[in-house]
This record gives sequence, C-alpha cells and structure tokens, in this order.
Amino acid sequence: MSGLFRNLSDKEYGSISSRILYEDNHILIFDKMPGEIVQGDKTGDEPLTEKLKAFIAQRDNKPGNVYIGIPHRIDRPVSGIVIFAKTSKALERISNGFKNGLIHKTYLALTSKAPDPPEGEIRSYIKRNEKINKSFSFQRPEPGTKEAILRYRLVENTRNYFIVEVELLTGRHHQIRCQLASIGCPIKGDLKYGAKRPNPDKSISLHAYRVEFVHPVKKEKMVFTVPHRFFGPTV
Repeated sequence: MSGLFRNLSDKEYGSISSRILYEDNHILIFDKMPGEIVQGDKTGDEPLTEKLKAFIAQRDNKPGNVYIGIPHRIDRPVSGIVIFAKTSKALERISNGFKNGLIHKTYLALTSKAPDPPEGEIRSYIKRNEKINKSFSFQRPEPGTKEAILRYRLVENTRNYFIVEVELLTGRHHQIRCQLASIGCPIKGDLKYGAKRPNPDKSISLHAYRVEFVHPVKKEKMVFTVPHRFFGPTV
C-alpha cells in the first residue's frame, strides 16, 4: 500500500466496510454516524473523505492517490446517507442533480413537540450567520436571505417525542434544524436551535434515512434507505 494514507485499524476497517451501502466505479453510498464530519473543518479532525480514501487504498492495495468527491454534506451531529463521487465526472453530475432538485433526500427528525398541522410545508427565508454557525428564519425576504422550502409530516409518536418525516426541497445551511425550530418543534438534542438538553453522545436526533436519484453514468434509478437509531430508554 502507498504511504499516502494511514493504515486503518481492524476495527476502523470493519466499521467503514459495514457501512458502505453501495459502491461501483463512479459512486459510493455511505451510512454516516453522528459525530463524523464529511469534509475537513477547523477542528482538524479526520473527515470521512480521508477515512474512505485510506479504506479504498488498503482494500484494493492501491499504490497511488484515491479520488473522493463531495457533492453534498450533512451536519456533524446528524446521521444517515451520504453520496460520495469516485470520479470528477460523477461529482459534477451529482452536484448538478442536487442544484436542480433531481436528487430527493428524506430525513426523520425526533422533535419535542408535534407539528401543527401534522402535515404541511414550511416556506421561509433563511440567513446564515457564519460567526456563530447558525441560521435564522424570516417570513419575508431580507438582505442576505435565501428561500428555503421543505415538506413534513408527523409519522409516529413515542413516549416523549414525535417522529417527523421531512423532505427537503431546497438545501440551505441547517435548514431542517432552523425551520422546525421556527414552528416550535426543535429537534431532540439540538441545543443550538432550542432543545432543552443535549443527547449524551452530542448528536442531534436527525437522520438522513432515504435518498432517491438517477445514477450519474448508468442512468438507472437508485433508492437507498437506512433505519433511524432514535429509540432508547429516554424516548
């Protein structure tokens, strides 16, 4: 193996391998755990891109570099499905698919309050404050805002919380977290947007559980789902 990447431990290697939902020469579909970062940030923590490169280099005994492109991200405390590109052509096509609304992502959120009405659409204007890494929702356009749209429906009640399915129609910074909080339904564990207490593992109870898209090269319809991990003794 090339010295470009570190050797993963057996535990890391097994964890990465078990969470690859699909892989071919063009794309890799991965089940991200809460706390993992998709791309490097100011924390300096190792991102998934580097772990996946190291995994592929180790698995395939690849002597040179490994390409992993990032057409979209999900927040560090969020879990669920992430699409990675293995070629620049796939990256461009998937990125365009997200921009043009051709890739459909569905999330599940655990909220402390049931949305009212139980099914509907939230359409607002979101502005990101980069200094505090938080977004704010406005009912009307303001300088620096971007229109944000999602659909939601209440799907299940637990003992103390409510499971809400969310379909993103736009992809804004912290959109689901911000917009659910704006209707009085903060996500469990999300202190930044109004939750009363953190989750023990610092996650928030938001999970990207389904993605539907057309393969960027094969042009076949692809659908992937990963069950949520919300249930525990406090839920």
